[in-house]
Amino acid sequence: MPYTARKPPLPETTEQLRARIPGWGVDLDPRDRPAFPREVPDEAVIAAEPLPEQQPELRPRERSVEHLRLTPVFGTAQPLHGLSGAVKRLAYARYSEARAAHWLLLLAGDRIESAGAHLRSLATAHPDDPVTESGVLGERGAHPVRSRLGEHRADLSHTPLDPVVVGGPWVLAVGAAVLGVRAVVRRTRR
Repeated sequence: MPYTARKPPLPETTEQLRARIPGWGVDLDPRDRPAFPREVPDEAVIAAEPLPEQQPELRPRERSVEHLRLTPVFGTAQPLHGLSGAVKRLAYARYSEARAAHWLLLLAGDRIESAGAHLRSLATAHPDDPVTESGVLGERGAHPVRSRLGEHRADLSHTPLDPVVVGGPWVLAVGAAVLGVRAVVRRTRR
């Protein structure tokens, strides 16, 4: 069901719900709510009317299945493209934002985009450098060991995993490239 400014009707009356569910509706009386003086009445929550003029949609934009239309103004700086865009479009077209599949597909699209950016950087004169971009060398002169020991840092527990997370994808990519080159060399020798 798409989001609207108006609240949908309840499937049961308040009396039926109160009889069936113990404690249902205890906060219906405004005097029983601790934040009541600060609350705004429901009539004031409705969006501004009339709505602002709709921005023209020059390219099809992604929108969740819950929304009837795009917001009046939306960003166009980074349109979806390529395989990552197709994965993200699938997430928006098929799954609700309440489903894990929606968010997992968006994460997969981001990872695909990241891998594509790394591959594109390898074709340039200045490819990505995972060691310096991770910030590891920036700690050289800042007492990296002493600053971590004896402190109650939140990141201390995952510090041993950082090299795996940062370097792991690069090691896998190099390994896949080596295996690919070996397979091509074997086929050409036959």
